[in-house]
Amino acid sequence: MNRRTFVSALAGLFAAVNAADVPAQPKPAAEKIEKLVLKPEEWKKRLTPEQYAVLREEATERPGSSPLNGEKRKGLYACAACDLPLFGSEAKYESGTGWPSFHTPLPGRLGTRTDYKLIYPRTEYHCIRCGGHQGHVFDDGPQPTGKRYCNNGVALKFVPA
Repeated sequence: MNRRTFVSALAGLFAAVNAADVPAQPKPAAEKIEKLVLKPEEWKKRLTPEQYAVLREEATERPGSSPLNGEKRKGLYACAACDLPLFGSEAKYESGTGWPSFHTPLPGRLGTRTDYKLIYPRTEYHCIRCGGHQGHVFDDGPQPTGKRYCNNGVALKFVPA
């Protein structure tokens, strides 16, 4: 064994021993989000007919119909049914699809499931608090995630910073 190999091995050994001595850092506790469960009649009182169709019956609004497509201010995009913030404005981008699109949701705010309504499987996402349907996520978005969260604008409300 030559000196270079010996020194490299020794350095690796010290690095491994030092790494083992560092106590594991606890992960921050996930934010507890209370579920909001209402009867259909109560949702109908809270929501417009178009919001009800999208959020509670998983309809899709017409592309290009949402004023949120052109929203460029800093702020948060919250669920229109329960006000839970879902996306920050820094995650919004112009996808050219006609719907507000985001590359990254706020942590712990969305749930997903597989949707077969168009025969082929798609990933649907919804608000974790009220279960309101928001849209679908695709693998053709920009970095850092490569995801496109394609959201119905009527399912969101914008809260300026």
